Amino acid sequence: MPAPSSLAAWKSLQQRRRTHLPRSLRERFAADPGRAARMQASACGITLDYSKNLLDDDELVLLLRLADEADLASRIRAMFGGERINTTEVRAVLHVALRCPPGAHWPVGDLDVAAEVHAVRARMRTFCLQVRGGDWRGHGGERITDVVNIGIGGSDLGPAMVCEALADHAGDGPRVHFVSNVDGVHIGDVTRRCDPRSTLFVVASKTFTTQETLANAHAARAWLVGALGDEAAVARHFVAVSTNAAAVRDFGIDTANMFGFWDWVGGRFSLWSAIGLPIALALGPDRFDELLAGAHAMDEHFRTAPPAANLPVLMALLAIWNVNFLDAASQLVAPYHQRLHRLPAYLQQLDMESNGKSVRRDGTPVDCRTSPILWGEQGINGQHAYFQLVHQGTQLVPVDFIGVLDPGREDEALHRIAFANLVAQAEALMRGKTAAEAEAEMRAAGVPEERIAALLPHRVFSGDRPSNVVLLERLDPFTLGALVAAYEHRTFVQGVIWDVNSFDQWGVELGKQLAARVLAELDPHAAAPSADAHDASTRGLIERYRARPR
Repeated sequence: MPAPSSLAAWKSLQQRRRTHLPRSLRERFAADPGRAARMQASACGITLDYSKNLLDDDELVLLLRLADEADLASRIRAMFGGERINTTEVRAVLHVALRCPPGAHWPVGDLDVAAEVHAVRARMRTFCLQVRGGDWRGHGGERITDVVNIGIGGSDLGPAMVCEALADHAGDGPRVHFVSNVDGVHIGDVTRRCDPRSTLFVVASKTFTTQETLANAHAARAWLVGALGDEAAVARHFVAVSTNAAAVRDFGIDTANMFGFWDWVGGRFSLWSAIGLPIALALGPDRFDELLAGAHAMDEHFRTAPPAANLPVLMALLAIWNVNFLDAASQLVAPYHQRLHRLPAYLQQLDMESNGKSVRRDGTPVDCRTSPILWGEQGINGQHAYFQLVHQGTQLVPVDFIGVLDPGREDEALHRIAFANLVAQAEALMRGKTAAEAEAEMRAAGVPEERIAALLPHRVFSGDRPSNVVLLERLDPFTLGALVAAYEHRTFVQGVIWDVNSFDQWGVELGKQLAARVLAELDPHAAAPSADAHDASTRGLIERYRARPR
């Protein structure tokens, strides 16, 4: 593919950005009564209102043309068809096949991928029903009350986010905990809340060699065996999500209780696979199936809907406009529902690990900005923390406001307050406050004239801060599955247009390699690193650790 900036539509967008006299969003809404109704897209219980972005129909037409010139349609077909679009690792990218419905077929060459997917899903269902129903018991016969998932990255962020988001749908399932940090505090805090006699550990590591995960797994194993006094207890209190049967067996886990997945499942796209075992244990296999069904519905929308009405495509193109033509360096995600407070952390990995690249698929340097810095947390808290910067700071920060219409089991009055704040924040970012409005407001409040002049510059908001509003009809497994799939496809589309491989992550490897070397050197009984083994700063940190009081 040609470099993104060499595409005709890209050049036209640059030219329009340079020469088109922009109007304020206030003016655009006033001049175009149909703007809000026209700039919407809906699918799978989700509505995207993108009318508060700094673009008009002409820019949108050019962005859609850009997607066409980047050959997005054929890249979508390649992904769904099982082609090896992860070129650096020579792998297919088939997380979409993980959510295909029962009875479906997904042929890739001579293999029906769906048959393998459904076989693992059936084993997960049987196991989860045994645990939730009390048939699977601990070494001493106790019913399982707590499940601890030990993983990191995609083996932690996705399942943890979903379990938190859908906690109201868990019924009488076990309590589920997540351990990822290897500092010793995390595993210690979790095990102190659990009874070893009724705790089940899920160790999630594709290769069963991930340093952080295996260190925590061995700590959990020592805690369990120390409490129960029998090595044989490991077989009833540990299961694995992995493909390394030999290492799983050596750990003491019966390989009959190992749930596998495939090299075409990337970590940050893996919650739909056996990595989702803690989700199915927490919510039950039926709710897990509903989550998959929502994602599959969004897959079909993404695969078949025309780009101008395609929710993930529009989300991606709006981000391209903000990042590459309005110079936005970051993207704020602000969910206005407490259950979604882990969503920004999940999306950080999805977006930045996928598209935080500086070379194109052919290895040549990119010629444009790629992934923005994605950040955020629950929106109400954000209003009292960093929204000051979003409203009046010197950086342009586009916002994805995520709201839920149905309060579910929660207090309707409180839910209404949260939703009112979402709507108001989006409006405030769009409208701003003029000097005349601020002056009139202070005068009406009786502020002395001399104070008005001094305060006026501080009370003005420029407005024209872009945002999307993403509305969920309700927060349930189906709709959450659709929402996550929409962001997955948004990430993919952005990668297509930037011409980067969204499915490798070589940038995380160097630190891992160096950490293994440094770990050995931190041992006070090992030889100190040579003077030329590290830079002076690194060597000094190692020496400081080795010399600490014991």
